[in-house]
Amino acid sequence: MCRYDVKVTAEALPAFPPAFSPTEGAVVDFFGVVREAENHAKISGLDYEAFAEMAEAELRRVSEQVAAKYPLASVTVYHRTGFVPVGEPSLFTRVTAAHRDEAFAGCRQLVELLKARVPIWKHPSYLRSPAETGENVATALEAATGNPVTHSGTKP
Repeated sequence: MCRYDVKVTAEALPAFPPAFSPTEGAVVDFFGVVREAENHAKISGLDYEAFAEMAEAELRRVSEQVAAKYPLASVTVYHRTGFVPVGEPSLFTRVTAAHRDEAFAGCRQLVELLKARVPIWKHPSYLRSPAETGENVATALEAATGNPVTHSGTKP
């Protein structure tokens, strides 16, 4: 019988200490971490939106579907909502099984299915250039360095 732990949370993901069992020879952990770029543009993070109860119910269905295909002992899935900055995890999955082949395959399918089916939407927060914000580059450089800058880029 497979054990399930699924959660959609606005809180930072907790630390997940290693979990070993004498009957489960394989533990596969996966962290989905926010990258610094989305659609070839720099971002400060991703804002995740979801209806938590509906998303958790679908996470459970996806977990059960994967466990029905592979002989898994446990499936854990935590997904964050709200703003998640670059470099922080938005997703954690842990799959345990008696053998590594089932654990790796189950973890991969779990991630693929949840990305395709679970109603969680991401919205990138793009970094804006000085030209887009109307900020004068020379003014920004002066503020950053404390040195006045002429149009040629040299000190007067």
